[in-house]
Amino acid sequence: MTYRIFDDMTQCTEQEVARLLPLVSDQRREQALAYKHLFGQFCCLKSYEMLQQLLASTPYTLHHTPTFLYNANGAPRLEHGPCFSISHCKNAIAVAISETPIGIDIEHLRTAKPELVARTMNEHEQLLIQQAKDPDWAFTQLWTQKEAVLKMQGTGITSIEGIKNTLVALENIDLQTKVNIDKQYAYTLASRL
Repeated sequence: MTYRIFDDMTQCTEQEVARLLPLVSDQRREQALAYKHLFGQFCCLKSYEMLQQLLASTPYTLHHTPTFLYNANGAPRLEHGPCFSISHCKNAIAVAISETPIGIDIEHLRTAKPELVARTMNEHEQLLIQQAKDPDWAFTQLWTQKEAVLKMQGTGITSIEGIKNTLVALENIDLQTKVNIDKQYAYTLASRL
């Protein structure tokens, strides 16, 4: 498993989008240009460039422009090559690859609004958030853990109700959560043990 985080969002410019457009597959170019805002285009293109860089590194050595296939839930995969996961927020972009299913989620610091916490967290998680030194960071970290697990499973969020118990009784799953206080984001990698 290997991953990269990109958090210099000052590079989100029209010039950088123009530089990246010819470096991606036709499929990814179409996806990027479907975004109406520069930020969405940049994240779509930059994450693809990051994926290409990871794929070109040892041990994967895939040097072509990959095309994505999608499962019934819309989760992307490569026709040939390792498993991968992509995520972005307003503060950063994250890309991970692995020989086995992997999920990565990155989120900017989110406010632990009581109604959102009640809708998305089970009772134990709600208690953890309430008792945390910083409830907003606790909520953000739990959220990234849930999304990373769902991405690893290839399902994504199918319902808000279902997300409450995502982290209950996880077996043979490793969660690595990290926080960047200066840049105001947290991310989690979920992988099989």
